[in-house]
Amino acid sequence: MDSIINASLKTLNKSISILEALSNEQLSDNSISPYYSSVGCHLRHVMDFYNCLFNGLDDKVIDLTKRERNELFECHSEIAIRHIQSIKERLLQLKNMDDGSLITVYDNLGLGKITISYTLGALLSQANSHAIHHYAIVSYILDRLEIKIEDKEFGINPSTPKNKILN
Repeated sequence: MDSIINASLKTLNKSISILEALSNEQLSDNSISPYYSSVGCHLRHVMDFYNCLFNGLDDKVIDLTKRERNELFECHSEIAIRHIQSIKERLLQLKNMDDGSLITVYDNLGLGKITISYTLGALLSQANSHAIHHYAIVSYILDRLEIKIEDKEFGINPSTPKNKILN
């Protein structure tokens, strides 16, 4: 479980780095086609996944379709940073949990709401991969906004060969 949580913490720290580097105006800029979504929208979406996980964890029933969609996270860096810090703290509390314990997850994969059995480790791993996927979109938006970031691996899946990462 430690490796999954440590990877998630590393990934979430990337959100904080981006949030610290952007103004609230840049965070909420939704002028980039084709979807006209903002960096803040994608980071909020990442937080929504973790919120769903934590909201249902005690009962071991997690509904990924019941997202909070707190729009304050989309346009206020300080609020989003505080919330990500709280997500990180809650992740640390999971280190002693059994990553193989089964939980029930509700999700909509495009054909309506379904029930899926997950292990906690698998769901945490999916949350991390989901975040990285959205970071790729964030990276695209930042590029179109001509905002340079220092982290050359932001939005790149860790399994991508290093020689495939563009400088």
